[in-house]
Amino acid sequence: MFGASQPVTASSTPLVPLPRRPLGPSGASGQVRRWYENELGWPTVPGDPLRLLVGVRYDVLDVPAEAGHAALRRLASGSPVALHGGRMLLLVAAGGAEELPGLLEWLDWGTLSLDLVAIGAGGLMEAPSPPVPHGEKAVPHGESPVPPARGSRTAAPCEAGAPPAPWGRVGSQGAAVWLRPPEPGCEVEASLPTLSALGGSGDAPDLVRLVNTVATQCHRVRLRRACAPPPAMRAQGR
Repeated sequence: MFGASQPVTASSTPLVPLPRRPLGPSGASGQVRRWYENELGWPTVPGDPLRLLVGVRYDVLDVPAEAGHAALRRLASGSPVALHGGRMLLLVAAGGAEELPGLLEWLDWGTLSLDLVAIGAGGLMEAPSPPVPHGEKAVPHGESPVPPARGSRTAAPCEAGAPPAPWGRVGSQGAAVWLRPPEPGCEVEASLPTLSALGGSGDAPDLVRLVNTVATQCHRVRLRRACAPPPAMRAQGR
């Protein structure tokens, strides 16, 4: 639609979620993996730290956190968003990463250098620490909090506008965490920005408007950083 798509890097990427795995290793890491695979239906890859396979249920826009915050209003209330260091990870509909170069050209952003990265089919994303259920204490440093199973009374509700459960920020410094966590029992695809929403009606998230907003904010962040004085000059001015 918006120009030639970029080649898919992994032709063997499955088109449907991988089958749920049986109960595996015990412990926090095994429980977190089962939560992603069994409760959300999101495929993971073996290894530590736990990583999620992108391009099956969703793609990811990786942007500076400062730019991402300005784009949150373009997302549906149930659209998952994660933070990783100084970056924000915005989940979009699968296939969105392939459309990004053409979209930027169509929106007249193609000639500028933007700190905007798209992760699509065959890509990986570090699994953010899941949210801690309401009323539970944070787990010891270095361990991942485990959210409730689907159907639990403490599970996060799916209704739009429902406040998310507080999430633990434990673990190694700079680890990925959910700003807006996914909700077990809810189909993530319905909340993700997509090209099919362009020109549509209702509250369907629009990938075009999201990309334009993010690109604008990335450009502003770049200009602001370029105009900022060096750290030594700022220290002298105190």
